[in-house]
Amino acid sequence: MKTLIEDPSAVELGGERRKVTIMMTDLRGFTAQSERLEPEQVVRMLNTYFEIMVDVVMKYNGTINEIVGDALLVIFGAPREMHHRARHAVACAIDMQNAIRQVNAQNRKMGLPELEMGIGLNDDEVIVGNIGSSKRSKYAVVGNGVNVTSRIESYTVGGQILVSETVQKEAGDVLRIDSQMDVVPKGAEAPIRIYEVGGIAADYNLMLEEEDSDLVTLSRTLPLEYKLLEGKHEGRAVLDGFFRRLSKKGAELTTDAPIEAMINLKLRLKGVDEALASKDFYGKVIESYQGQGYRHLVRFTSLPPEVGAFFQAHLQYADG
Repeated sequence: MKTLIEDPSAVELGGERRKVTIMMTDLRGFTAQSERLEPEQVVRMLNTYFEIMVDVVMKYNGTINEIVGDALLVIFGAPREMHHRARHAVACAIDMQNAIRQVNAQNRKMGLPELEMGIGLNDDEVIVGNIGSSKRSKYAVVGNGVNVTSRIESYTVGGQILVSETVQKEAGDVLRIDSQMDVVPKGAEAPIRIYEVGGIAADYNLMLEEEDSDLVTLSRTLPLEYKLLEGKHEGRAVLDGFFRRLSKKGAELTTDAPIEAMINLKLRLKGVDEALASKDFYGKVIESYQGQGYRHLVRFTSLPPEVGAFFQAHLQYADG
C-alpha cells in the first residue's frame, strides 16, 4: 500500500528482476488431519493459524505473496528493497516456529489437533511485478528460485527450518547452523547444499524453542509395515519393520532393507486390533545407519489420534 501511494505507476502490468529471499511454509500432515474434521473445524483451525502467522510476517516486513490452502509464500526484498533481507527472513521463520505454540494452545482450547510447520528459505534473483490482465492482476514472484524454495521446504519436518546455501551466505555468520546435507531435488541436474538453522544472533537473538523428544527404549518391539512415498505417489511394495525406540515426535525404525534419508514413508501397525491396524500414519527418514539390521531415524509427519494414543501408552511403560 505504501509503495502504491508513493508510486501509483507501480500498479501497472510488468516486472523487474530483483534479488529477494523467498520463504515457503507448509503444515505437516494437514491434509490427513483435515479429512478427519468437519469443514467448520478446518476453517477455524486455519484462521487461528494464519491470524498469528500473518502478524509475525508483518513484524519482519515480509510480503505475503500467496496463501494456498495451508501454505504461505512470502518474499523479503520486494516490492521495497530490504537491508539484510536474508536475516529478516530467518528471524521471521524462527519467530513463526516458536509462535506455533500459541496456535496449538488455542487449538487445544477448541478441541482441535495440534499443528506442526516446516519452513524453507532461498535467496535468488527472480522476476517480481504485476502479472495478469487489465481486468485482474496480482503482484507475484516468478522464477526458478521459487521452485527451489519449494523443493527445500519439501525436505523439512515439523518445527524445522531449512535454508539454501545462498541464504546462509547472504545472512553471514549470525546464523546457528545445526546441520547440513546435500540433496538432489526432483528435476535438478546437480545436488544442492541445504542447512538446518536453529538460531540467529546480531540484533535478533532468537533460537528455536525445542521440546525434549529423546528416544527411549520400549519394553517390547512394535511390528509394522511400510511403503515408500515418492512425491504424492506410493510404492507398491509393502515392507516389514519394527519400532524398538520411540519418542513423542519420532521413532527408530529397523528394517531388512536400506532406506535413503529424506524419503517419506506410509506406515501401519501390525499385531494390533483391526481398527488400529487400519490407521495410516506418515513419517520422514531423517537419518539412516547400520547395526543389527538397517536402522532409520524417522520423524512423524502425521499421526491419527488413535495411533498417537497407542504410542503414548507405550512410552509410559518404556525402559528409558
